[in-house]
Amino acid sequence: MVQNNPEWSMVYSTTEPHKAEIVKAVLADNNIESVEVNKKDSAYIFIGEIELYVHHSNAVLANFIIKSNQL
Repeated sequence: MVQNNPEWSMVYSTTEPHKAEIVKAVLADNNIESVEVNKKDSAYIFIGEIELYVHHSNAVLANFIIKSNQL
């Protein structure tokens, strides 16, 4: 699990799946691998979030890219 692994850092969280896909694509364009963890409830789609994790060595750069692109 990436959530409990100290080598992975959460860099983005949203309730909207399309936003998570956009951020994931922008990170991939910058050669940053990300892992998506979907915490949405399957019965109630409006409950829960989607989190994106990157390797801790890429966390600062990923945060910079997300903020500079206003994602």
